[in-house]
Amino acid sequence: MPKSEIDIVAAKQLPSHGQLRDALLAARQQANGGFNLDMWGAIVDRDGVVRAVAFTGANRGDQWPGSRVIAAQKANTANAFSLPKLALSTANLYSVTQPGGSLFGLQASNPVDTSVAYRGDPSDYGQQNDPMVGARIGGVNVFGGGLALYNGTGELIGALGVSGDASCADHNVAWRTRHTLGLDYVPAGVSGDKSRPDNIVFDITSAAEHAIGVSASGWGHPACSPAATTIASQLPVVP
Repeated sequence: MPKSEIDIVAAKQLPSHGQLRDALLAARQQANGGFNLDMWGAIVDRDGVVRAVAFTGANRGDQWPGSRVIAAQKANTANAFSLPKLALSTANLYSVTQPGGSLFGLQASNPVDTSVAYRGDPSDYGQQNDPMVGARIGGVNVFGGGLALYNGTGELIGALGVSGDASCADHNVAWRTRHTLGLDYVPAGVSGDKSRPDNIVFDITSAAEHAIGVSASGWGHPACSPAATTIASQLPVVP
């Protein structure tokens, strides 16, 4: 199959710009344990090609401008480090990438391609013709907001990234967005909760000589607020 046809097939499996925006907006309008801020969302396909970028505000300045690239970076990360039988959310990568962690330095690998991130007319950012669409963004992010996308047959088809609020709220918004899109048929993960396999894990406790604390599971993420922690424990379960 010619490359152009492969691109068309990949794009058709994933949500459109409008579908992403609608699902993102519905998730943003719920309580997510953050600052109640507008959000950026991005989707990449299995090859890491950006397929859609959207925001929830009235215009691109209603959410943190820097979060556009972070959202795409999170999508790239969740896609790059998830497999057909094992999903890792960006939240799951926090502890293992800290000094002394088994994946320390991962966050410095696969850097963002700045020629993709900042090209084009800023007035197109977050629109159907966002300049990132159709290119590989790269980047590795290790805090909440990135989730792999699995369709109804359990196939891993790409990932979603969300950014614009506290990292725990980003995770909650991303989770609800993925659920609305019907792409949460997650096969397995490291959260310890089979009903939410790639959920954020809050098990970091203070420990002597460890400034950032220690995660009991090794996959822990810092808590952002009591509300965000409670919401994460009540997110929709996977099908």
